Amino acid sequence: MPSITNQMQGEILVLGFTDTKILDSQKIEAVGRELQDAVDEAIHKRLLLNFRGVSFMSSAMITKLVMLNKRCKAQGVALKFCEVSPNVMEVFKITKLNKLFDIQDGEERALASFDKKGWFS
Repeated sequence: MPSITNQMQGEILVLGFTDTKILDSQKIEAVGRELQDAVDEAIHKRLLLNFRGVSFMSSAMITKLVMLNKRCKAQGVALKFCEVSPNVMEVFKITKLNKLFDIQDGEERALASFDKKGWFS
């Protein structure tokens, strides 16, 4: 069974998680592989990771997200996160990853933010 869902919203590949808690090492490895594969599937170079329903994740999963961000940058894929729960956001803030990741509130706002150019648009 896949660990993530994916669907196209226009030119943006939207990924979601199938689990609310991502703690098990086997599950994390599966999610990591699927996320890395999704970078190659993002033919329009736009990838949105929706955290809807995810309440907890282990530090190993956060490492997978950092690796995903690195791979996206290397391949010129714009990566954004949305609908991050308060628990997960707190971890991002403590680790200062909220500065690394482009985190938007809702999916609709995140999708629209791909078309914005610069600070004032």
